[in-house]
Amino acid sequence: MRHERQVLICPECQLTRDWKADLDRCPRCRSTFLLSRLGEVECHSCGHIRPQTSPCPASDPDPALTNAVEQALSRALRGLSSLPADRTHH
Repeated sequence: MRHERQVLICPECQLTRDWKADLDRCPRCRSTFLLSRLGEVECHSCGHIRPQTSPCPASDPDPALTNAVEQALSRALRGLSSLPADRTHH
């Protein structure tokens, strides 16, 4: 989470910079493995639960980042179209 919002960090960004430095941390154990749900933030490392505070207003999206995410999703989803529609037989 970053500024009380769940975020996804692309694999390339994980390799090229200290991406964890910008993440929110658990006040008890300092872990960055946090989940937000129903007005609460839970730490998956130690189980600490705290109320979620008001998130910062969303900033305008970076057009380059938006384009990169769209391209990555397109590449990832392209492979799904070749899977059979129903692979389960009961």
